[in-house]
Order: sequence, then structure tokens, then C-alpha cells
Amino acid sequence: MDNRVKKAVLAKIDETISGADEISKFQERLLDVSIGSQDDFAFGIAMGRIYNSFHYQTRRILKRNATDEEFAEFLDILAKRAKYIKKALEQH
Repeated sequence: MDNRVKKAVLAKIDETISGADEISKFQERLLDVSIGSQDDFAFGIAMGRIYNSFHYQTRRILKRNATDEEFAEFLDILAKRAKYIKKALEQH
């Protein structure tokens, strides 16, 4: 993965952890349309935000879609940080 994209994704993960309160507000307002639990719903929002950042930063910086290898690297990064994201969400 290009270091500029990686940096943007890591920044979005940190932003998601520190912005767990914002995600909680989504959760409170939209939970009634969710299929899963509150924790699943909030975690889904967080994952969507981070994926969106990866996708658009790749397109903006590299002027193309991510390769399979870059996407696999993104998933590895996300998997390593997922427990911290989930923990931050559970605290709100």
C-alpha cells in the first residue's frame, strides 16, 4: 500500500477511536432501523467510515482503485486495530 494511503487510513482509525462519541450519536438515532445489536451497529459505522477513507484516499492520491494486494494490506491493518476501535465504542 502506498505510504500516503496508509497514513490516511491510520489517521482515520485514530479519528474513529477518538470520535466514538459521534458514532454513538448515530447509533442512538438510527438503532431502530438496525438489524443487529447496538455494538454491531456502532462497529459497522466505524468500519464503514474507515473503509470509505481507504477507498477515496486511494483514488485521490493514486488516481486509481486499490489493487488486491493493497486491499489485503488494508484489511490486515484494520484487523490489528479492530479490538481498539471496538473497545473505544463500548466505552460510549
